[in-house]
Amino acid sequence: MPYQNIAATLSPQDIQEIKAALQTVQKKMPFLITLSTEERRKLLKMGDKSLAFVNNSVTAAQSNREILPPTFDVEELVRDYQLATALTELLISVQQLAEQVDDTLMAVGSEAMISSLTVYDYVKTASKKTPGLKTVAEQLGERFKAIKGRPTKAASSS
Repeated sequence: MPYQNIAATLSPQDIQEIKAALQTVQKKMPFLITLSTEERRKLLKMGDKSLAFVNNSVTAAQSNREILPPTFDVEELVRDYQLATALTELLISVQQLAEQVDDTLMAVGSEAMISSLTVYDYVKTASKKTPGLKTVAEQLGERFKAIKGRPTKAASSS
């Protein structure tokens, strides 16, 4: 759907229900883990191309158990493969949802910033003649003080 101005709300009840639904998803997968950066780096990765390799190795292991050592757990390989396949399918759905939430947040945040800049311009202009708005204009202007204080790229590379 092409982007248009977003006019939506989420009630506190909606937010709680969404959070509860996400908690339900997490409870359905109590085996989920969090890896450190170092752990992620050390693990052998299975991408799309490797999925076919693993599938073929599962078939080979099931068909030729006699060539594998007795300690090799074929059923564990099958479970790992099946879970990897299921999680891959779920990850695609979760990533699509995350992308939509992220894009919507970016768009609605932009809308809020554009409207806020308009308010700021009006407050700055009105603060020159309307008592009590100078403090509001200064408060709104705090957002831009750090930006004004930074040297520009051209100035910093001189």
